[in-house]
Amino acid sequence: MGRRYDPERRQRIIDAAIRVVGEKGIAGLSHRTVAAEADVPLGSTTYHFKTLDDLLVAALRQANEGFAKVIASCGALEDPGVDLAGELAGRMGEWLAGDRTGVELECELYLAALRRPALRPVAAEWGRDLADRLACRTDAVTARALVALLDGICLQVLLTEVPYDEEYAREVLARVIP
Repeated sequence: MGRRYDPERRQRIIDAAIRVVGEKGIAGLSHRTVAAEADVPLGSTTYHFKTLDDLLVAALRQANEGFAKVIASCGALEDPGVDLAGELAGRMGEWLAGDRTGVELECELYLAALRRPALRPVAAEWGRDLADRLACRTDAVTARALVALLDGICLQVLLTEVPYDEEYAREVLARVIP
């Protein structure tokens, strides 16, 4: 019997891994749980992703696109007449007000790099890409500081369950921007 052609299988496995992590956390992720969620044979997950870290890298890359897309659509990056701090604070508010599971998932995968060295280059890549986008409106050092501040505000909102305060975010972002 020939092999079934399934060009979307790899993507379905990544999507399934994201759903598994969203429901059960990273501790609940295994090739077996992902195969079941994706409705593919177990061998398909190990064919496309030799290790769980390989699968997590792919999932983190895809999950990181959420906030990056929000920032990429930010008009303040191209228009120096737009208040950058206000725009960033507003976009962060939109992202945090969206799908909470997706926001938590993106942060969980990002923080997983603390214990999984294979994820660190992807997490660093995300920070560099965001800083590069912001650097078109400010210098590179300030852009990196803005990324760190956005990360910190996001984590505080997620971990303390204190509602996002857009005015506070705008004020502290404005203090960093020269």
